[in-house]
Formats: sequence, structure tokens, C-alpha cells
Amino acid sequence: MAQQINPIGHKNHAVDIVLETVFRLYGYDFRNYARASLTRRLEKTINQLEIAEIIDLVPLLFKEPSVYKTLLANMSVTVTSFFRDPEVFKVIREKIVPVLKTYPFVKIWHAGCALGMEPYSMSILLDEENFLNKCQIYSTDFNADSLEKARAAIFDDGNISLYEENYISSGGKGQFSDFITQSYNSFILNKRLHKNVTFSHHNLISDKSFGEMNMVFCRNVLIYFDKQLQNRVLQLLTDSLCHRGYLCLGNRETIEFTSVAEQYEVISPQHKIYRKK
Repeated sequence: MAQQINPIGHKNHAVDIVLETVFRLYGYDFRNYARASLTRRLEKTINQLEIAEIIDLVPLLFKEPSVYKTLLANMSVTVTSFFRDPEVFKVIREKIVPVLKTYPFVKIWHAGCALGMEPYSMSILLDEENFLNKCQIYSTDFNADSLEKARAAIFDDGNISLYEENYISSGGKGQFSDFITQSYNSFILNKRLHKNVTFSHHNLISDKSFGEMNMVFCRNVLIYFDKQLQNRVLQLLTDSLCHRGYLCLGNRETIEFTSVAEQYEVISPQHKIYRKK
């Protein structure tokens, strides 16, 4: 009797081969991403490229750099919004910014910044609190295309009503439109909001810690990693924080039951904001 092939095991083996190929050819290590999410992203890639199987990516990765670029774009999470989860920004505005104002200068890191909407939201908040000039906001991602778009600070205005609503719910003191200039079907942020925001390449999986930060945002990134990688990245974020620095995670993420849990006190359990002991 012919041996039956387990389709799930076959697909997992194909995923392993593709990830190993990407790591050896390009140095990007996705091997500890959560498997279900990873498989969906690879399936999206083969659908875009109009090829039949995940394993068919392997020879294309050797021959065509554009295939890797497509895969990398799909691996990067670009779902974002201005003042996403506005209650988080409200807590930061009301409870954390007053503490930060006691420091002569503050450094903030947004890890996995995607298109830059989160760090720019922080820039708006700090500007309203008359504190932006004493802050430097570092924004990083491993996707070069996303970083280029973020630096331009030009956004589609299709969701501007949502941004306005989020801004008001975050405790905004005016209107979101006060900070932008609209043109045709897009808008650009006012230049003063760019001045203290820098964008640079950083890979949370393979790169080192990012200086002595007073606050680190890494929201809705860890959910795509397995437990081992989550612990490794959380340690990197912890190493990047100064004494009594703040860590902000996504609403589906937590430091509970992780290797760094004992190094933090909880500031807002509902909003996943912690402070380094």
C-alpha cells in the first residue's frame, strides 16, 4: 500500500524550507514567527505571484530578487492608524507625560512603526502638551518601503474621520485637522511634527538593543511571534529601557508569564503599560 502524505506536515515542511532559504540568502529570520500567521502570509505571497505551492518559492528566491521583496512586504505588518486604541494615548497623556516632563530630555522608541502613524500620533500629543521640543522619537521597522512612506508623512484621507474620532477620544485638545494640510485625496502632517521624529531600519529579531529609552512602544508586534521569540524580543526591549522607563504593548499582548515579568511593575493592566523596576 502506498504511504499517504500528510498535507499539513507537507505544508509545514515547505514553510520550513522557504524560511531557511530566506535566512541563508537574505539574513532575515522568520523561523520563530507564529506558524498560522506565517503560513497565511506565505499563501498570500504565492497567490500574488500566481504560483501553485509554497515550496515553489524556493527556486524563485534564488533567481528573482523581486520575489523576496514581495515576500518581505507581506511579512511586515502595516495595519495601523492615527491614535489607534485612543484610550492608551489618553493614559499616556494624563499619567505618563506629567512624569516625563520632570526629565530634562526624553527619548521614545516606536519599534515596528509600520507607516509611522503611531510615532506621529505621539508627536501630536507631545506637541499639544508643549513638550515635543524636549523629546526625540525614534521609529524603526525592517520594511524599507514602509519607512520611506513614513518619512514622507503623506497619507490617504479615506480614514480621516476615524483619525479625528480617535484623536478626540485620546484627549485631544483641538481637532486632528489642526495638524495636517489636505490636498486632493491625501494629507500631509505639519512640518513641526517631523522635526523630532527619525525613521531607521531595525530588525527586532536580529539587531541589538536601541539605546537608553524613557519609553518603548512595541504594540501588536509580539502576537506574530512564538513564545521563544517573544521572550527574546521582550528582553531586547527591556535592555533598551532606562531605569524606570515605560513599556507599552498591544492590547492582546502581555509580559505575564514571560522571562521579563519580574522586571516590571504594572501601570495600566487594561492598556498593557508597564514600568521597569
